[in-house]
Amino acid sequence: MALPLLSWREVIKALQKKGFRPTRQKGSHIYLEDASGKYTVVPRHAQIKRSTLLKILAETGLTKEEFLKLL
Repeated sequence: MALPLLSWREVIKALQKKGFRPTRQKGSHIYLEDASGKYTVVPRHAQIKRSTLLKILAETGLTKEEFLKLL
């Protein structure tokens, strides 16, 4: 199952449904963390590359299917 091309806003909105909250921003990168201490960085780009999205999913512990349900 292929991941769609998403904007940074769509990625953050989906991660927030899973309990991640923005903690800080450095330049064009937004840092998100959940209550258990897992964190990831989402770049503020018009479209997030699929390879970057896969890295974000690995850092958050989400599978592709879980992430797609959050969209």
